[in-house]
Amino acid sequence: MEHILEFLSKGGFVMYPLMLCSVVGMAVVIEKILSLRRKNVIVPEIVSILDNIKGAEDVGLALSICEKHTGPFANIIRVGLESRNLPKEEIKEVLTDFGRQEVHHLERGLVILETVAGIAPLLGLLGTVTGILKVFEVISTLGMGQASAMAGGISEALITTIVGLSIGIPAVVGYNFFTNKAETLVLEIEKYSALLLSKVSGFKTNRTSDAGRKEAEGLE
Repeated sequence: MEHILEFLSKGGFVMYPLMLCSVVGMAVVIEKILSLRRKNVIVPEIVSILDNIKGAEDVGLALSICEKHTGPFANIIRVGLESRNLPKEEIKEVLTDFGRQEVHHLERGLVILETVAGIAPLLGLLGTVTGILKVFEVISTLGMGQASAMAGGISEALITTIVGLSIGIPAVVGYNFFTNKAETLVLEIEKYSALLLSKVSGFKTNRTSDAGRKEAEGLE
């Protein structure tokens, strides 16, 4: 550990923002690992009750289960069930508008990770430039023969480059991975939203058919 700290301390002042990028990036990665787990987003209990909804009499149970859970999926299904008495196009519009707001939570933090991926190598490049500048200052002051004096600037240039790339490369990989995972979950939420829309629309069709049948029976 002491050797690592000694190594990093040679990177100069640029190491401070680089370490901050490292901590922030790691925090976002850990948060996305936990928040984007499929069972935490696509709640199995809600999927099960949604698949088993047969009529309007099942809505109460479905709503109570949705209210027990938090997250975009539970909230979208709950809003869809609460809007079941609206015309189909209005329900679709409600699901679309509300869903757009909710799925934004799945992508929360990814902009930060993308920023870390972008600026960490640039900070490393900045450290490279400042390190080389120190080397030239030594050359202009003491001449080319002072290799030990130039070593500090060279070390700073190399260390900041290494650290910047070591932070930036995993951040890029993490950003692409979590972006793809979030998009996959959004598509799955849309699939269940479409299923919900077809079911609640069927409720109104059944009620209309029942009303027509009762009216016909009354005429007889």
